[in-house]
Amino acid sequence: MNFSTTLLQWFAKNGRSLPWRETSDPYAIWLSEIILQQTRIVQGQSYWERFMKLWPTVSDLARATTDEVLKAWQGLGYYSRARNLHTAAMQIVERGQFPKTYKELKTLKGVGDYTAAAIASIAFGENVAVVDGNVYRVLARYFGIDTPIDTTEGKKLFQELAQSLIPSDQPANYNQAIMDFGAIQCTPTSPHCDTCPLCETCIAFREQHIDTLPVKSKKVKQRVRHLTYIFIQHQGLTAIHQRGAGDIWQGLWELPQAEHLDSIGEDTWKGHAQLVCKDVKHVLTHQILLANLYLWTPQNRPSLPEDFIWSPTEALEDYAYPRLMEILLQAIKKY
Repeated sequence: MNFSTTLLQWFAKNGRSLPWRETSDPYAIWLSEIILQQTRIVQGQSYWERFMKLWPTVSDLARATTDEVLKAWQGLGYYSRARNLHTAAMQIVERGQFPKTYKELKTLKGVGDYTAAAIASIAFGENVAVVDGNVYRVLARYFGIDTPIDTTEGKKLFQELAQSLIPSDQPANYNQAIMDFGAIQCTPTSPHCDTCPLCETCIAFREQHIDTLPVKSKKVKQRVRHLTYIFIQHQGLTAIHQRGAGDIWQGLWELPQAEHLDSIGEDTWKGHAQLVCKDVKHVLTHQILLANLYLWTPQNRPSLPEDFIWSPTEALEDYAYPRLMEILLQAIKKY
């Protein structure tokens, strides 16, 4: 029995039951694929259900404001996904219909090779293979491939191999099968080789290379950033501002940082502020953030840059924040 047939048989017995697999609606499928980028299914499913309830169709999503979409996305991280999702919804409405092919899907904002292949195969039955982290891992181990997956050569090799394995009559089931197989059976650590239907012909299993495949040539370098935030409360109001382009958390709201108070000097606020928490750690892909939070209740409203607003403190939860800000605001509530 060949690789693809075995995978399909495994999938028939072990495939995950997910709500977006119970529909052929390309909008629902696209939404699930965007949410599940960088997000585990156990967390992503509740967000998918929330979006489908708030905006049941792509037209509904297109009519939403960016702030509404970011607020609904809050807690998922990688907020560019939410902005791209909203932009793509407007693109789809403008063109009059949902794109139906891999090539057309790639014209949408935020839709790359993997996402386009997933939607095209699952929603429209196009014979195009998906290649994501799960697929790299399964193919690298089974076929014993040590070409780094983060190189041009590696990406081309795995894409061609994946395409050669997909059964033309079952592209949707096959793509979902190999993704589920990587997530459930051939996991990154401690894979379940003892119950694997492919273990007898798996090169990595036979040659004991499970832990070394797939290979990556590059390591992500993380820099450490120290941030100091000040929760300024004045007559029931709290200062916040919306982050602009060019840095993390574009379009999300945050408290003032120490540099925003440069015009009044650190001595002015720090001598009267209370330290709420120190070195709160938050890890991003390329950065490790260490944040301090102070509470300051000045008698006179301090001067802040023009992009700050003063919100009623009880209304702060109406804004969309990055996860670190959520943690700091919770710390204030408990203080």
